[in-house]
Amino acid sequence: MSTKKVKELTDKLEEGLQNLKDSDEFKKYLKCMSRFHSYSYNNTLLIMMQMPQATLIAGYGSWKKNFNRTVKKGEKGIKILAPVPVKRTVDMQSMDENGEIYTKRQEITIPVFRPVTVFDISQTEGEPVAELNKGELQGSVKGYEDLKRALFMASDVPVIMKDIEDGAKGYFDPKSKDIYIKKDMSESQTIKTMIHEMAHSILHNSEDVHEKKDRNTKEVEAESVAFTVCSHFGIDTGDYSFAYILGWSRNASLDEFKKSLETIQKCSSRLIKDIQANLKEIKIERKSIR
Repeated sequence: MSTKKVKELTDKLEEGLQNLKDSDEFKKYLKCMSRFHSYSYNNTLLIMMQMPQATLIAGYGSWKKNFNRTVKKGEKGIKILAPVPVKRTVDMQSMDENGEIYTKRQEITIPVFRPVTVFDISQTEGEPVAELNKGELQGSVKGYEDLKRALFMASDVPVIMKDIEDGAKGYFDPKSKDIYIKKDMSESQTIKTMIHEMAHSILHNSEDVHEKKDRNTKEVEAESVAFTVCSHFGIDTGDYSFAYILGWSRNASLDEFKKSLETIQKCSSRLIKDIQANLKEIKIERKSIR
């Protein structure tokens, strides 16, 4: 296990985080996150820095064993950090039944990170990967209605479609715990707004939080989640408000930026997984009715 290689990757991460505070780089990062939502924000950044066009990655052995594909000769892999459980023996203090304190040796497991090499599907050849054929969720009323229903099912709070007169496309009410979405908007605008407000309901639904976030940070997190989830399902959200994000990111400290990246990754991953599961359930239900 090379400490030097781990240090090289962590140094690269710090450099990447600084560059990420540019709106164009942040947009690229969120697009990458939409494809690798299950990866940590650190590994997503490492993937983006080395191969931003990557779509599906796995290790050398995994490509062969699980996909019946082989890595092409001469391909350079992508380095990411993987946790490896390492056992250590330590002295632990305990108390016996008489109240006497004694020391005993105990084996514990701690996570240690090491560099691993993965390859994108474009660097491999072999059998087709069915998982890449996601099909279209947008572009037809049927796809739109299924996706909208999947979002209703994924929401922790009621989602109510109604006329909103003040110009807002939607909002989350933390007091009533309801999401309100403006009726009669375009399909893509409706989906994006629903995801944005669902992100608020998940991330910013309580006044009693340990870390108070300002309104700008909350909006950037919700918008970033909406962009990431929409990108995953092939929904074009337009130019997006990256000028707004750039203003926020320039003023945010690196620690604040890291925390928001982790928040965006976890919320996006949760919503993507829930929506995918609900779409499968809807598909099964439709087949059973026929």
